[in-house]
Amino acid sequence: MTEPSPSKPSSPQPPSSLDPSQIRQLQAEARAPFRSLRRFFYIAFAGAGFIGGFIFLFKLLAGEDFSTTFPNLILQVGVIALMVWLLQVDSSPSS
Repeated sequence: MTEPSPSKPSSPQPPSSLDPSQIRQLQAEARAPFRSLRRFFYIAFAGAGFIGGFIFLFKLLAGEDFSTTFPNLILQVGVIALMVWLLQVDSSPSS
C-alpha cells in the first residue's frame, strides 16, 4: 500500500470577482476587525466629553459650587484625553 503524501495547504486565492482595492479592504478588516465601529465610539464619547466639559466650565464660571463642579470638569477632560489617546493608538500601524 502506498501512503498518501502530505500535501501543503495552499494559501487561499482571492476570487477573481474582487478587484485589488476590495481585497486590500478585506485584508485590513481581517487585521483590525470593527475598527470603524471603534473609531465611531471614540469620536462619539469624545464629543460627549466635550459637551460635558463645556457645561461644567460654564457652571464654574457662573459661580456654582467649586467642590462638586471642578471634579466633574476634570472627569470630562479626562474622558476627552482618553478618547483622543485611544483614537491615536487605534490609528497607528501595529508592528
